[in-house]
Amino acid sequence: MSRTLRVIVVNTDDGVATDLRSVLLSIDGVKIVAEIDEPAMLAHAITHFPAEVLLVHLDPNPAGVMDVVAPLIEAHKDRIAVIGMTEDRDAELIMRAMRAGMREFLWKPFPPEQLAEVLNRVGSETSHSGRRLGRLFVAVGAGGGVGTTQLATNLAVELAQLEEWENQTTPGARPRVVVVDMDFRFGQVAMQLDAQPAFTIAELCERPEQIDAQMIEKAVFRHSAGVHVLARPNVLAEAERIHASQCAGVLASLQEHYDFVVVDLPGRFDPTARAVYDMADAYLLVMQLHVPCVRTVDRMLGELSVSGYAVERVRLACNRTGRESSYLEIADVESTLNRKIDFQIPEDWKTSSTALNMGSPLLLSAPKTRLRQAYVRIAQVLAGGRADAAGAGEDNGEAKGKKLFAFFGAAKSGV
Repeated sequence: MSRTLRVIVVNTDDGVATDLRSVLLSIDGVKIVAEIDEPAMLAHAITHFPAEVLLVHLDPNPAGVMDVVAPLIEAHKDRIAVIGMTEDRDAELIMRAMRAGMREFLWKPFPPEQLAEVLNRVGSETSHSGRRLGRLFVAVGAGGGVGTTQLATNLAVELAQLEEWENQTTPGARPRVVVVDMDFRFGQVAMQLDAQPAFTIAELCERPEQIDAQMIEKAVFRHSAGVHVLARPNVLAEAERIHASQCAGVLASLQEHYDFVVVDLPGRFDPTARAVYDMADAYLLVMQLHVPCVRTVDRMLGELSVSGYAVERVRLACNRTGRESSYLEIADVESTLNRKIDFQIPEDWKTSSTALNMGSPLLLSAPKTRLRQAYVRIAQVLAGGRADAAGAGEDNGEAKGKKLFAFFGAAKSGV
């Protein structure tokens, strides 16, 4: 597992939310486990989300925000390090924050590197920092029927077969892997693995702040291929009651228990999806060589970028390649999107449909096929941490840097 510093962000200023998120997600090892835009919700967040750092953006109302957060900082200062950021130089405000237990202060404007330095320093001083957490991969489709669930389930199975992976702690041991179905209404992860779990994610979402190893072991289904399955709710009414903070709490707990967490996520950009994107180590956007898919991928990449998510973590997986009837070519798609297709999954409808109908991973039903080998390669690349940024075009990186410095210079520029 990789060493991670988990951060809860308190920020009431929508104007800086995107750039603050972008800076944080660009820092190696930093994960956002919750973004709070109402200080009154902080008590709930501290209780529900395991984190090492609380980052509080006090502007535009430093005194008002401090009224709410100061008692909570004092109550939890022994288990979470608090960093404040503001353009207010008021000495009384600073003394009040320090007396409450705030560890560091950042005065705007400041360069992004300064935030990284402060987080690294605070992390090294925090007793809970540096814990090894599992890596989270999210698979999301650019349309219905593109093969996202089959990719997620087979990726999880192949990860569970690895004998070597990045940050392996026990030589010879295979990783602990769980695949999570976050299509709460119509998800098919359990069906594709012929699993009939007695419990689902709904049980863990009832009390995310109390999840422990025993609860997780009870909730998951153990597949013979070595992967654990956390299924969608059995009843639609249960799906309606699940909200974003519960999902984030469950995923945070799973990362403490597993080496890899694979999430099958429907194509959406609601609060639940944004919570998953905050926490993910890699986003697998699954597509086919169809014009609607390409347009959707382009839109998703654009939305991730303008919302401050780490687009360098995106991996494009093109399913069912090699079809003679396809109108588009890989080169056409790469030119349109201005980035490379990271993974190509070959067309093999007979093998794929047979596996779906049998409810079997390709490891068991078709181990020697090219289709299965494509999933093996994806698992090896992601587990090896080979985060080549071929997907992120030069223009994206340049724009991102300009945005970040524009935010941190806002106090003097009047923006």
